[in-house]
This record gives sequence, structure tokens and C-alpha cells, in this order.
Amino acid sequence: MKNALRVRRSENFADWYQEVIREADLAENSGVRGCMVIKPWGFAIWENLQQKLDRLIKETGHDNCYFPIFIPLELMQKEAAHVEGFAKEMAVVTHHRLVMKDGKLVPDGELESPLIVRPTSETIIGEAMARWIKSYRDLPLKLNQWANVVRWEMRPRLFLRTSEFLWQEGHTAHATRDEAIEETKLMLEVYRRVVEGAMRIPTIPGEKSVSERFPGADATHTIEAMMQDGRALQAGTSHFLGQNFAKAANISFQDKEGGVSHAYTTSWGASTRLIGALIMTHSDDDGLRLPPKMAPQHVVIVPILRDEASRDEVIQAAETLAKRLRAQRFDDEPVRVKVDLRDDSPANKRWAWIKKGVPFVVELGPRDVAAGTVALVRRDAIADKRNLTMDEFVGRLSDELNELDGVLHDAALAYRKANMVEGVASFADLTEHFETKGGTGFVTAKYSGDPGIDAKLGELGLTIRCLPYEQSGTEGKCLVTGAPATVDAIYAKAY
Repeated sequence: MKNALRVRRSENFADWYQEVIREADLAENSGVRGCMVIKPWGFAIWENLQQKLDRLIKETGHDNCYFPIFIPLELMQKEAAHVEGFAKEMAVVTHHRLVMKDGKLVPDGELESPLIVRPTSETIIGEAMARWIKSYRDLPLKLNQWANVVRWEMRPRLFLRTSEFLWQEGHTAHATRDEAIEETKLMLEVYRRVVEGAMRIPTIPGEKSVSERFPGADATHTIEAMMQDGRALQAGTSHFLGQNFAKAANISFQDKEGGVSHAYTTSWGASTRLIGALIMTHSDDDGLRLPPKMAPQHVVIVPILRDEASRDEVIQAAETLAKRLRAQRFDDEPVRVKVDLRDDSPANKRWAWIKKGVPFVVELGPRDVAAGTVALVRRDAIADKRNLTMDEFVGRLSDELNELDGVLHDAALAYRKANMVEGVASFADLTEHFETKGGTGFVTAKYSGDPGIDAKLGELGLTIRCLPYEQSGTEGKCLVTGAPATVDAIYAKAY
């Protein structure tokens, strides 16, 4: 069977990924190396994700705010461990104007102190928290901002790694350690609910190993997802920062006993990288496939307008059907419907929407209008075009959307289960699996926590993705060192 895309997943996954983005018209590279232009269809997907996540962030007691994109260098210097983790990725502003010299614009007006273009906001938000928090009565302070960040990227890839990307970053301060740890886990669960529930991407929640923690954190918690090439993608992280940032920024408060204590802080974030995860989890060789809760349009109606005499009648029937469909509800919202009246052939329009991942494409011609029927293509079964009465389609739409939603989730979960590798007993076996055999997937095995493990894994391009919350409780030997170990870990290649 011929597919809509020129590149197949099985032949070249990286090129296939770029092809899906191009054919779905999601984004393109900009004139600035490493940066992207998110096109309307791609941004509409991001808006769906943003709205769902923002609702849960607010429901869990957080308030949105906004902080400047520029961070004074002296603030960064207060948190050495944090800065070291981002130092090589930081963009620095050193001048405040341009002047014309010899016919060219050149920087001029050197700043007394350089400004860092926001790579993340712990330092600048910490400074504000130190001003705002005076007493235990001011706690907890729970903030979130939707913003862009800049981290110079050496190997850019649309959505996955770009020098500028969009995200939300939450920052909270608490009176006690236990309260901050509870917050850290609460927000990871928020991410899991959105990624698994709306995006239909199965995840494995767990804690990062010491070397994989967020710079300056006491603990980092993560949800890890498997893409269709067997690699891992970090789908959301939540960090317990202890008192490290509070001490650096002097976030202190008068406690109930009248003493002065440093707050415990957290931070957590999710970005446009999740659109890359969505693409690589669900798409096929015909293009993007979108879970209905993430689709900008649930149904696109393509009127067949070859006959000028019936044109107005067909368009009117399409608009009437669209109105009926919009009166239906899915995911507690009106069904999203578009009537495509562009001047192009029905086949071209149908395939364009298939490649964009629209759950249902409906064709409606003069004969359909006369018979009261529609020709229906569902995105998970495009070879199975069906003819239904309009009443049947309207009545079954919500159930069909739920069914498609389940199909995409179940397929992703089945793929992950089929590629969870067990029985790898030693580092030599691990090497054979990933290098000699060209294996992929998640290898689950014991981990001792030895600091030298990460360097050895790096030789194979592997990392410890997480120490899953769900542990077997058995004893064994560390996969890398052979030392006695009781902790289960996931070893994998990752994006």
C-alpha cells in the first residue's frame, strides 16, 4: 500500500519525523539558527495543551504571573551549582544599542553588567520571593508563568531541541520540607494526567538519578515516555530544591515560634517539546495522528463542488451538518468542526487533513445530500471509508471520538510493553543489545548508584532515565558494576 509520506518510520525515523512536521504544516526553521516558527496548526495544538495544563495548575492552587526575560548576571552568580548546569547554553546581552559604522549596524553602549536571556527563572523569581515572603503566613507561595526561554542548542530539531522554546515554569515556596516534597509529587501527577489523559502518551513516573537531576536540586521527579523508535523522551519534570535556592536568595521567614527559617522551594516545567512527543508517539507513515482532545479540529467537512448547479445546495448542507456537530460535546467542550471551502480537489483536501491528523474527514457531495448520507474517513483506519447517514454520524460522533482516543493510547502502550527489555544481566550484555544487535527500547535492570556508572553508560549513548516509583523489591546485581543492588532503573537512549 502506498503511503502519504515519502519517508517511512522503519527506514529513517529522524527524516520521517521532519516529514510529518512538514506535511502537517506544524512548524518550520526560522532565519535564526536553532529557532523555529510555530505555524497556526502547530500552535493550535500547543494552545490545547496549554489550556488543559493551565486549568489543572490553577485548580491545584497556583497563580499565574510574569517575570522579565532578562536576568542580571549577579543574580545568576548567587547560585553556583545551578549556573554551572546552564552556563554553556546561556545567551548573554552585553550592549544596549546599535550604531551605524562604515555602513553597517554594530553593537554599541556596553552594559555595566551583562544580562542573561532567561534559560529558566529560579534566580529572578527567588529574588522576588525573598522580598514578598516575611512570615509563615505568606506561605505557601505558589506561582506559575507561561513564557519563552533561550538555551543555545548545538543540534537543533524542531520542537525537540530549539534555542528558543515555549513552556510553563512553576515556582513555589513552603514552610516545611514535607510540604515542598508533597508539592513536587503533586505537580508531577498533574503532568502525568495531561500527558496520559489528553495526549494519550503512556508514561513511567519516577525519580532521576543523582547525575540526571536538575542543577541545584535535591531531587528531580520525571515522567518518561517511549517514542516509536524505542528512545525515551522526558515528558515533564518536577524538582524538589530543598533550601538550596532559598539560602542563595535569602528566602527566609519568621516561623510560628518566632525564629527565622529558610523556605523550601520547588520548580517544575513542561514545554513545546511535548508536541515532539505527540508526533513521535502516535503518527504513522501517512502523517500526523492526533488524539481527539489535542486536535484543533475534530471533524473537517469537504464539500464535493464539481457540479456548479448543486454547489449552493452542497455548501448549505455542509454548514447545516457542521452546526449539528458543533451542538455535540466531547471532553466537556463543543465538537470542533471546519468546513473546507478552499479551491482545490476533494482528494487533495482529504489527504491534506489526513496528514494533519484530523480525527474525521467527511466528504459530502450532491448524491450524499440527496440520500442524507456522508462518506467518512477515520484517521486510524483511512483505508476503510464508510458511508453513514447524517443522523448516524451525528449520533455516534462522541462515541467514535472516544474509541479513536482509546485506540491511539492502546497502540502506544502496546508498543512500549513490547519494547521493555528484561534479562540483560551485565554491562557486556547491555553493550551487545544496543551496539552489536542495534537494539532499542527500555532496559529494566538493577542500579547501585555508583558515580562511575554514568560515564560508562555515556560510552553507549545511554542514560538512566528514571528510578521508577513502582519497584520490584527484589535483590540483584547492578547492570553496570555488578555490585549488589536493590533499586530498579530504566536504561535507554533518549532525546
